[in-house]
Amino acid sequence: DRHAESDPNKTAIIFEPNNPDEKNKSYTYSELLKEVCKMANVLKKLGVKKGDRVCIYLPMIPELAFSVLACARIGAIHSVVFAGFSSNALATRIDDCESTLIITSDGSFRGDKTLNLKKIVDDALKICKTDQRVLLVKRTNESVNLVEKRDFLLDNLIINIEDTCEAEIMDAEDPLFILYTSGSTGKPKGMVHSCGGYMVYTSYTFKNIFQYEENDIYWCTADIGWITGHSYILYGPLSNGATTIMFE
Repeated sequence: DRHAESDPNKTAIIFEPNNPDEKNKSYTYSELLKEVCKMANVLKKLGVKKGDRVCIYLPMIPELAFSVLACARIGAIHSVVFAGFSSNALATRIDDCESTLIITSDGSFRGDKTLNLKKIVDDALKICKTDQRVLLVKRTNESVNLVEKRDFLLDNLIINIEDTCEAEIMDAEDPLFILYTSGSTGKPKGMVHSCGGYMVYTSYTFKNIFQYEENDIYWCTADIGWITGHSYILYGPLSNGATTIMFE
């Protein structure tokens, strides 16, 4: 909000697609704010409220950034699961954080492969103990199975939705997100980060460790599914008004 007001035309995010022949997309701070507000209003439409957990299983596309920031905006706790994880790994995390909604896409591109993410989600939900709603983002235009009253297409919900959404007032100690350890040495552990401390420290470390200067174009090669991506693709750069690259 601060940067959209003070420097609305500054580029916030540059999305670089998997296919070099596909044109990249840029979002200014003003455009990013509108996209985040629209996504926040979609989440509200699906009944998400402050304190609810939202599981995000998306490839590195702009909607991943919009979803994360939309959750933060309405006080929902996001739990991003790396889109390379299996259905079992996804189900474990969904059940542990007791999410009520999962945001995913029809598929993802990785090099010359196309992965069917929706099928992985469907398989995960067959073994989940908790009831979920599914918000589906179109990316690969794969043919997917839509379950009535459970699965919702983002394209259908976002039509004519408001592009303003007042930010929820949060306490510094309120949870911002849950991110799970890899589970390679046992059951994955959900690490909870709070709003105030996390935001201050990622903002501080981004500016000082990466020596960011005005008008730099910055690229962190991580995936948002990991803590480095949370901190140094989204929260750190954007809190400093930087231009950050998302590479699919």
